[in-house]
Amino acid sequence: MPRRRDVDGQRERLSAATWAVLAEQGLGGLTLRAVAERAGCTTGLLMHTFADKRALLLHARTLLHERAARRADAAESAAPDPAGRLRAVLLRAACLTPADREDARVWVAFLAAAASDAELARAHRENNRVFVRRVERLLGEAHPELPRVQRAARARGLVALVEGLNALAAADPATYPARAQTTAIEEAVRAATS
Repeated sequence: MPRRRDVDGQRERLSAATWAVLAEQGLGGLTLRAVAERAGCTTGLLMHTFADKRALLLHARTLLHERAARRADAAESAAPDPAGRLRAVLLRAACLTPADREDARVWVAFLAAAASDAELARAHRENNRVFVRRVERLLGEAHPELPRVQRAARARGLVALVEGLNALAAADPATYPARAQTTAIEEAVRAATS
């Protein structure tokens, strides 16, 4: 069993290095050599854990999805009512802090890579649809009389707003500061639940 912990620890260290390289250098800077240097290991050790750059990207996307899901779960459980849960989950998904901007840069890098890679695109679609379903469920709880077709359309619109703000704020936080993002999301939630 100790061997498994070593493998898990190694994956965590390499994952953190992948994350850091993506956040700091973007997709263009993500190379096996850059990740190995950041992790303080050889490219051979890296390739023993991840076969290629795609495997690194898939793992980084999985981590991003898991982190986002945990944050959304916490935001949802802490909110007092259905509309508050929807608002809390959307705001928690937004790019409101420097750490959130780092996550957004990783997400943008992954999305850029997914544009030309079917496997990465599939992973992106699956993870995005999980978020859309959550928002649709929360919208239904906040506005139960809303017909399903309208609920689905509004949920996609809310997700598109948040993800669009994330992408823009990752590159230009001065134009899209936390306050502007919060205001846009709160106004959209009010409109979607009325």
